[in-house]
Amino acid sequence: MTIREIFYQACVWLRDAGIETPVLDAGVLLAAVLHTDRAGLIIAGERPVSDEARDAYTRALERRLDGECVAYIIGRKEFWGMDFTVTPDVLVPRPDTETLVETALSLAAHQVSDTNEEILDLCTGSGAVAIALKHERPTARIVASDISPAALVVARQNAARLLGDAEAIHLIESDLFNKINGQFDLITANPPYVPSALIAGLAPEVRGEPLLALDGGNDGLDLIRRIVSDAKPRLKPGGVLLMEADPDEMDAITRLLLAEGYEQPRLYYDVAGKARVIGT
Repeated sequence: MTIREIFYQACVWLRDAGIETPVLDAGVLLAAVLHTDRAGLIIAGERPVSDEARDAYTRALERRLDGECVAYIIGRKEFWGMDFTVTPDVLVPRPDTETLVETALSLAAHQVSDTNEEILDLCTGSGAVAIALKHERPTARIVASDISPAALVVARQNAARLLGDAEAIHLIESDLFNKINGQFDLITANPPYVPSALIAGLAPEVRGEPLLALDGGNDGLDLIRRIVSDAKPRLKPGGVLLMEADPDEMDAITRLLLAEGYEQPRLYYDVAGKARVIGT
């Protein structure tokens, strides 16, 4: 079979199985198996596919049909123009979270020079936000924490590969602020914020991501409450707290922030026009 033929066959399999993005998934998986990109698939569309590559592609498709997400199957996910290593120990970085990075960079540029800047990224997972910020603000001191030691292993691998130095960001195993010292110009967080009762209704590929990074408690705000309560002493004068959350939770988070004595928070919107980040 040619590349084009096996690709079209895979699209049909995934579509008939109810996969929401059959063409995209089939293309990404085939490109990974053939060590090319989607443009390469088109250019070489009439080239025969070896038995070895076809078998590898079939195994990848079977994993997708079993509900595993594409990022875990190929072991990487693009975020902020970089390919991050991802495993089932970390949440898959999503385009919406780039809003958190964009907002942080915009605010940081108006605070202090990056040579004096100190940033804390809570619930860092794969390290996507912290590494993206370090990539753009290379002389800033960035601390990234997570409660999961397995997630920090992935974050360290990403820092080594994408920044050229595993110690470029300071990785700390910590339950939020518990083992964090000092004050920061900027604190970012993408905490778990899915209400517990909604977990079972998520798409199968999302349910395959670590529960620790998804489950935000009864109303989705358990970790956010703790961050709001404990962040103020960790901010330098004029420092900013930025959190990603569900757009439907922003009113409740606003009330939490005001109750803790923060000034009226600001909302920042993703490419779909939804409130994705809230900041003090």
